[in-house]
Amino acid sequence: MSWLDALQDQPFVCITDMLKRFASERAGHAALICDGRIVTYAELDVQVDRFAAALQREGLMPCDAIALCASASVDYVVAFLGGLRAGAVVAPLAPSSSAASLVGMIDNSRARWLFLDAEVFGLLEPLASEIRATAIALDDHPGHLALRTWLAPEGVAPRSVAIDPAWPFNIIYSSGTTGTPKGIVQSHGMRWAYAQRSIERGYGPHAITLISTPLYSNTTLVSFMPTLTFGGTVVLLPKFDATQYLTLAQQHRVTHTMLVPVQYQRLMAHADFDRYDLSCFQAKFCTSAPFAASVKADVVRRWPGKLTEYYGMTEGGGSCQLDAHDFPHKLHTVGRPVEGHDIRLIDESGNEVPRGDVGEIVGHSPAMMTGYYRQPEKTAEAEWYDPSGKRFIRTGDMGRFDADGFLTLLDRKKDMIISGGFNVYPSDLEAELRAHPDVADAAVIGTPSEQWGETPVAFVVRNPNATLDENALLTYINTRLGKMQRISALKFIDVLPRSPIGKVLKRELREQWRGAAEPL
Repeated sequence: MSWLDALQDQPFVCITDMLKRFASERAGHAALICDGRIVTYAELDVQVDRFAAALQREGLMPCDAIALCASASVDYVVAFLGGLRAGAVVAPLAPSSSAASLVGMIDNSRARWLFLDAEVFGLLEPLASEIRATAIALDDHPGHLALRTWLAPEGVAPRSVAIDPAWPFNIIYSSGTTGTPKGIVQSHGMRWAYAQRSIERGYGPHAITLISTPLYSNTTLVSFMPTLTFGGTVVLLPKFDATQYLTLAQQHRVTHTMLVPVQYQRLMAHADFDRYDLSCFQAKFCTSAPFAASVKADVVRRWPGKLTEYYGMTEGGGSCQLDAHDFPHKLHTVGRPVEGHDIRLIDESGNEVPRGDVGEIVGHSPAMMTGYYRQPEKTAEAEWYDPSGKRFIRTGDMGRFDADGFLTLLDRKKDMIISGGFNVYPSDLEAELRAHPDVADAAVIGTPSEQWGETPVAFVVRNPNATLDENALLTYINTRLGKMQRISALKFIDVLPRSPIGKVLKRELREQWRGAAEPL
């Protein structure tokens, strides 16, 4: 049995202890590649030690919080791993958030130190008096305490900390598309469970993982952490660009990647996609947003290596897995529950629905959040218990299981449109719109209607050479929809508003519509 196989039976191993192991056993192996810079395991371990020792020098106690808010970089990785080694809980924050939202997240996390870059410094400067955390510049921003000055001297080792698997690993603030941030606490034990599960997906010493999604996202961490946990190499692309992504993938002979659907869409549409050598890819993953069946099929056909889609939540609970290369006739689904995961569907009263009926998706698994940080009432709202007392996490998503146990994802429960007393699922309407040759992308929202209660409104991105006007497309699509599904209005838009990990921000579309349209 190899050491990698043996780790699958270990109840818990601290991820930063694995880093220390590879600093000895694979000292010269590349741990990180970013902007042309190569950082070996030995070099990374030294920097992580210096960071952890500096935190302890400043008085950090186990489970104290530090916050990170910056673009992806080597120093960002050092700060994340150094915080963990010192026993801190890390709160990675989205630089794309508003200043007021960031201040709220920093306050909620009770972070004592805030590590950021020049862009975030500029964003937060007007509200600096409201931030109690000590700010430290990862990129040596002038006028602020710089990381290189703050770090402990090289050669200084931190005090050893015996990490308890129940301790918080990170607090990920996930507002989803609703706007109000909630701190999702994930434990060291949960992160180890994620990593263990990744061994069977080929993560190991020979893995080369290309990361082009933000490091504050759980989407990223489920690929980033296993790569470093098992001695592989992470290639960081701080800002996604299709040409640069393909160039790096070919140059470094990348084996693994995690992308969101809109990135797959842009890569497959790249004029020179087929000219790049992507033959080293073993596994490609996707999550975070609806993934069109047509794009999945294109990836399976033209991109070497397996394609696996995951459906789940940052909060944990159950996950589904679709191995697209093995089930080409199920690309409209998000797959079947992962082994050991219990996925059920419930109605408005909290009762399970029969197979084939639509219900809210709830899940239980070995990897579940402890709760929302300092928000017990929100934690309780997110939980559902079966009659035996088994704890599940509510997803807020609606779905339906088919006869083969594959889950079709419909919509967010809050996005479901109730028109004339009938449930209308925007995803069904969006799929019909995207099937039109002139349509590049589409999103449907519900708007108030005196006649129907709610009525569907569509926002459509046209293909570059499209000639169809709004009225013609509206007429076309409504001939293909049921009477209660018909779209009341349609508006062309240059681009759909999306979060940094590709989710369509329907709240922004609703705001646009409220600001521009008369009641229907």
